Amino acid sequence: MNVAEVLTDGYERVRGVVHDAVDGLDAEQLSWRADADANSIAWLVWHLTRVQDSHIAEVADREQVWISDGWYDRFGLSLAAEDTGYAHDPDEVAAVRVTDPDLLTGYYDATHEQTVRYLSGLTDADLDRVVDRNWSPPVTLGVRLVSVLDDDIQHAGQAAFVRGLLLRR
Repeated sequence: MNVAEVLTDGYERVRGVVHDAVDGLDAEQLSWRADADANSIAWLVWHLTRVQDSHIAEVADREQVWISDGWYDRFGLSLAAEDTGYAHDPDEVAAVRVTDPDLLTGYYDATHEQTVRYLSGLTDADLDRVVDRNWSPPVTLGVRLVSVLDDDIQHAGQAAFVRGLLLRR
């Protein structure tokens, strides 16, 4: 396997967990929260997708699919277009309501497709490119891609856990 194949495999695993967490749920179930401070499945999947979309778009030097493919308008959320959910408080989490599970997985799939397309062209040497000098040490492309993958895996797992709680209550 080369670096592109390894990273693609990791992102493909996230895709499976996202679909398993969302498929078959209705709007009320997607928005269900274990308590007033907890995250919903809708918020978790939306957030992990927004982070992936924004970070991959930045390193690929392209526009986010959230904007370019009209997902921002389709979701109709009361959040700024650049909002990724970072540091959302409970009220902001509650504001991420999705009435159609296909909307949520559709946005995820569009982002995933762009991610895989970007990853397919990477070489080992590309991973050492510095993409963010605001940290010490500066962040390389390899570190950024693994960071996004790690964040996605954690949030997808949380969405799967919330689904388990929801269906067992």
